[in-house]
Amino acid sequence: MAGNSFGQLFRLTTFGESHGKALGGVIDGCPAGIPLDIDQIQAELDRRKPGQSAIVTQRKEPDTVEIYSGIFEGKTTGTPIGFAIHNTNQKSQDYSHIKDSYRPSHADYVYDQKYGFRDYRGGGRSSARETASRVVAGAIAKQFLNQIQINAFVSQVGEMKLDKPYQELDFSLIESNPVRCPDPEMAQQMEEYIKAIKKEGDTIGGVITCVIQNVPVGLGEPVFDKLHARLGEAMLSINAVKGFEYGSGFEGVKMKGSQHNDAYNTDGTTQTNRSGGIQGGISNGMDIYFNVAFKPVATVLQSYETINKEGERVTAQGKGRHDPCVVPRAVPIVEAMAALLLADYALLARANKI
Repeated sequence: MAGNSFGQLFRLTTFGESHGKALGGVIDGCPAGIPLDIDQIQAELDRRKPGQSAIVTQRKEPDTVEIYSGIFEGKTTGTPIGFAIHNTNQKSQDYSHIKDSYRPSHADYVYDQKYGFRDYRGGGRSSARETASRVVAGAIAKQFLNQIQINAFVSQVGEMKLDKPYQELDFSLIESNPVRCPDPEMAQQMEEYIKAIKKEGDTIGGVITCVIQNVPVGLGEPVFDKLHARLGEAMLSINAVKGFEYGSGFEGVKMKGSQHNDAYNTDGTTQTNRSGGIQGGISNGMDIYFNVAFKPVATVLQSYETINKEGERVTAQGKGRHDPCVVPRAVPIVEAMAALLLADYALLARANKI
């Protein structure tokens, strides 16, 4: 299986399965001498871990990261950073009923067709649990990018949408509720809705908005390595993501060019920011903001029709511990992938100046 690495200069390779002994990764290319706060790395991982509230999966994992290399006396050494997160609460028996059948909208069928074999326990390598490794690496990338601020939050659950512009929101409120929505009133409505969906044995999707501030001018490469193109790639690599838009996005098609253009100030900033902080594939110093759409979690705790390995129609029942809505736990994942991408481009910009 290829495709387990992300990045060019700041490069992450992950390993592990949902029900294996551990997940982990190796970060290659992190510069030497970067002070690292291990507690801060763990805090980011705690934001993603299961069992943290009533509206997420109740799998109880401490998700404690162990770092094996690349750090000495609180600083990076420039050598590969190896780390692992051990699985301690997997219940593989919950998946025995799908050993010979395929769950709708999961990777079960395509894995079997492509590899002739699959780990059916929790989806194996296709499980969203793999993203724990990304959060660890993203937390390290954030500390490397200490001047850049990355804040993601839930802006929509189902049809419940937060319509306020991000400039009017208080990002310090994101962690004040289990939904991770910075508007307390909307957060309460979203939480109650997710609980109701959970009682039905069903799931619901949502949108995460991310805002990146204090980005220097010049990150990104023209043509095939445009910053927004790679940003879209990073977000679409996250499990359950179905859509990505930045800046004015799809709403921009309703405007005329004269309305959509971002007029310049004399210092090079722009009076508006419909470009989303990126022009010609290169950061322009304005805020980068984008939306990431997540589908409803595919595993529903209801009976459903599907097919087995012989192509026969069968009826199955969803079992196990699953998120009724993935977006609250996906907030740190979105931030992590944004940080990994920006770290990669920051190193590339540094290399171009040598």
